[in-house]
Amino acid sequence: MCRCLGIRRSAYYHWLRYPKSESERKNEQIADLIKEIHHLHPDMGYRRIRDELAVNYEMPFNDKRILRICRKIGIQSSIKWRPKSCTKAERNPVYIAKNYLHREFHADRPNEKWLTDVTEFKYYTGLEVHKIYLSAILDLCDRRIVAFKISSRNDNALVMDTFDEAVFSEPDAHPFFIRIEDFNIQAQRFATV
Repeated sequence: MCRCLGIRRSAYYHWLRYPKSESERKNEQIADLIKEIHHLHPDMGYRRIRDELAVNYEMPFNDKRILRICRKIGIQSSIKWRPKSCTKAERNPVYIAKNYLHREFHADRPNEKWLTDVTEFKYYTGLEVHKIYLSAILDLCDRRIVAFKISSRNDNALVMDTFDEAVFSEPDAHPFFIRIEDFNIQAQRFATV
């Protein structure tokens, strides 16, 4: 049997005498404690379970070991925390822009509705990362770009320069000028001079 399976006879006899290693037996004990903790606190992830083992059971272990055991027995936190980021939605916004379009992204004639947004692009010079910003105004009638500007800074001047160029290229236009920001449609009526 050992010859067919490619196993040394000494390894087989060692397995007969010691079927589980010391670390495997210890991991099974830890797994039983983890199941008990998870039953009492299903919201705990592996880090908090490790802290619980260290503080209340006086069994300090590496968090990677606890994570490995949790994955093996299929235990994970029932609560997923939202990632922290630098941009958050306002809970009580002071000003909510009126939705003039009502999701009607079609125009019957040119220069009736303009849409604008700023897009960030990255490029590399060797290992150094640089950013440029493209501000463009799109006519919703024929999907043509009325005006665009490129800048190394994303500021109000970029948007206003793009708008000024659009007004200069289409002096007779009096469109709805719509800015898309974070997928919320905000509209403001502009009267060109």
